[in-house]
Amino acid sequence: MIIKVAFIGLGVMGFPMAGHLSRAGLEVAVFNRTTARAGDWAREFRGRVASSPADAAAGAELVLACVGRDADVREIAIGRDGALPAMAAGAIFVDHTTASAELARELDARCRELGIGFVDAPVSGGEQGARNGRLTVMCGGEAATFRRAEPVLAHYARAVRLLGPAGSGQLCKMVNQICIAGIVQGLAEGIHFALRAGLDAAAVIEVIAQGAAQSWQMENRHATMIRGEYRHGFAVDWMRKDLEILLAEARRNGARLPVAALVDQFYADIQAAGGGRWDTSSLLTRLEPQRGEPESR
Repeated sequence: MIIKVAFIGLGVMGFPMAGHLSRAGLEVAVFNRTTARAGDWAREFRGRVASSPADAAAGAELVLACVGRDADVREIAIGRDGALPAMAAGAIFVDHTTASAELARELDARCRELGIGFVDAPVSGGEQGARNGRLTVMCGGEAATFRRAEPVLAHYARAVRLLGPAGSGQLCKMVNQICIAGIVQGLAEGIHFALRAGLDAAAVIEVIAQGAAQSWQMENRHATMIRGEYRHGFAVDWMRKDLEILLAEARRNGARLPVAALVDQFYADIQAAGGGRWDTSSLLTRLEPQRGEPESR
């Protein structure tokens, strides 16, 4: 049973995820590049603030990371004072970052050289899911390694699933983002059409959400979209990062993603209009510009 863990990256997702581990009674060491953020975490939860990824990883049976991009993962894993060289043989490195499948395979190979287990484990559910311990975790790696890590991941997840070898978790997350891109654009167009048709958009959504059109995005984002509020979820800047990764993977594997590619360009329009930190439901602002947030224009 894993007791000593480290968590690297205390952003909007990592902060509550590491908190769930502390509340579960695990011995937690945390590291964050912004030390003030780590201090805030330590004031709310029980655990040790480390001075580097290596310091956090030393002695940990399981090291978890949730940072921004491929380059950030490489820095905290194998860069100066990186976590992997500090880990003991038999420990496990779990990467919750949404990154490329290529990076997952690279880290898996490096971990094998060091006698360390590896799981790529991107998550879905957003900040709300992280805070409520209701994330979906999509994993790639060896079955035996996954089984050891799974009870720890379950502390902040409602679903944890192994999809295949290293990289499979990242590929599954790409499928997740492809589906979300199309759903959010469809919801934006539906609300736009309802408004232009003179309908009560909220009433329309209340009705159609009881049928085949229902989705998580519809249930959780329609009201704020109608009000023109876009501070409630995953930022456009991060969605474009994810779309860049999956479109590059599609070019490699031959998948045709016309809708995802189109929605990526729509998000580029929103970035150009100053909405990079708006959440992904801000696709409506391309169709209903008056429903954007004035202070962000």
